[in-house]
Amino acid sequence: MSAFHIRHVGFLTPGNYSEDRPAVGLENTLRLFEYGEEIGFDSAWIRHRHLERGVSSAPVFLAAATQRTSKIELGSAVIQLGYENPFRLAEDLATVDVLSGGRLNIGVSAGPPQHAALLGRLFDDGGSSTADYSHTRAERLAEALSGAMLGHEATRLSSAIGDYRPRIQPVAAGLTDRLWYGAGSLRSAEWAAQRGFNLLIGNVTTGERTDNFLEAQLSQLTLFKSAWRKQRPPRIGLGRVIVPFDSADGQTRERYRAYAAGRHARTLQPNGERRTLFLPDIIGTSQQILDQLAGDPLLPLVDEFRMELPYDFPEEDYRQVMHDFVHEVAPKLGCRNDPPRWPSKVSSPSV
Repeated sequence: MSAFHIRHVGFLTPGNYSEDRPAVGLENTLRLFEYGEEIGFDSAWIRHRHLERGVSSAPVFLAAATQRTSKIELGSAVIQLGYENPFRLAEDLATVDVLSGGRLNIGVSAGPPQHAALLGRLFDDGGSSTADYSHTRAERLAEALSGAMLGHEATRLSSAIGDYRPRIQPVAAGLTDRLWYGAGSLRSAEWAAQRGFNLLIGNVTTGERTDNFLEAQLSQLTLFKSAWRKQRPPRIGLGRVIVPFDSADGQTRERYRAYAAGRHARTLQPNGERRTLFLPDIIGTSQQILDQLAGDPLLPLVDEFRMELPYDFPEEDYRQVMHDFVHEVAPKLGCRNDPPRWPSKVSSPSV
């Protein structure tokens, strides 16, 4: 594993909850963020999900997480910009970043809102036919977060605080350097690099020129690196569904295996008109997981790794998986220069 030089490890959680007890599930997810910070993860990411039993507003959830953590980076993966107004979203995200002390990472994606027709008048104000859902929407968000003054030099607004030059508030210094794009195609990877967005890639991508997932994603990563134009180096976050079960009992191990088996068929061929490719979940002992990661051609090319947690596991399972990854897998990825700060046992959730 010496070829790997991971310096940053994060985790991504789906933020599940039951239909009748959303508060319990959201609280459990906040506790996972606390636990992730406690055992030494560098970042904690929440999936942004619409019309599902999950976090439908990443900014609101992450605002709560800023008050429950103090050091760990916080991220969204990903906010679908087709549902958002760039101006209002910028205000929310800048507020969260200020509350966090500059720990926020914003993962976004472009494209038409998937459920617009279903939502109907709840979403559409009559302008959907002319709305621009392209990458331009992400550029507008970056512009809104830049802190630039609005209007010309003589433009002034008046309020109870007096006359002032207007700009989107609060101003979150450095936040535009923490914008990420969830790329799943050659076009989106190249666009992200040219516009200075960091790159999020995971276990789903588009089959272009090949049916092989790793070949397709490696081409995207290579293109992103060659197209990067900013003076600062890009951040590239590689995500994989990882489920180590070293400290799990036999029954739990079998349940994990059954979960992966139920999702395996989708990995055997491109899916749908967009030729969506899925990477198999990586489940087993830490050594089995490390052996599989050794064959991943992208891992030696990145220094940030994101463990993606499966859907609909209970909190105690997530804690066990997170513990085993941090304690058994992460150290062997070459990810720390400082002394390990991981506990040797899984801490139980408080009652």
